[in-house]
Amino acid sequence: MEKSQLVDQEWIVLMKEAKNLGISMEEIREFLKKEKVNLENVEFSR
Repeated sequence: MEKSQLVDQEWIVLMKEAKNLGISMEEIREFLKKEKVNLENVEFSR
């Protein structure tokens, strides 16, 4: 299995689990947007 397929499968599992927990797609989108902004403000040292 290619790495991209593995990641896709992991996302599918996460999304199904979120749905089972009653988390809406809108809540997931908002969380991901918020985390993206947080990550853009982080400086990674090399």
